[in-house]
Amino acid sequence: MPSGTHTTELDIPIEKVWDFVSDMNRWAPLVPGYIEHEILSEKQSTWTFKGDIGIMQKTVKLQIDITEWREPTLVTFDLKGLNENFAGNGYFKAEVISETQTVMHGNLDITAKGVMGPMINAILKSFVPKTAEDLTKAIAEEITSIELKRV
Repeated sequence: MPSGTHTTELDIPIEKVWDFVSDMNRWAPLVPGYIEHEILSEKQSTWTFKGDIGIMQKTVKLQIDITEWREPTLVTFDLKGLNENFAGNGYFKAEVISETQTVMHGNLDITAKGVMGPMINAILKSFVPKTAEDLTKAIAEEITSIELKRV
């Protein structure tokens, strides 16, 4: 299963990190290639984005199901392709370093299924880690930007 995890430290209290990641409307637009998302319920949404995987560009629509909200440390989710044969999961995990510092981990696992699965998974082995890194960094930058505006 192609996967990637990225870790970053923030000079932000864990509660502020939680305020951000507990609201899908805040971080869905930060997905690389974001086009749109729709909240279906508190724990379910659909996301549409353009994925540039090697020589192919695909518009991918995914269903995201939140499997756990554990304040203030963890958001886990499953995903499945609605227009492509993908499945996977991921998480955002936060850990206290100090009263004013947090370490955040972003993880993404995606597997392509079907006849083309093996070929697409070979491409996803570099795409998924980069996407996990880019999304985690974008979330960290957005949280930091919001907090700097409040100061």
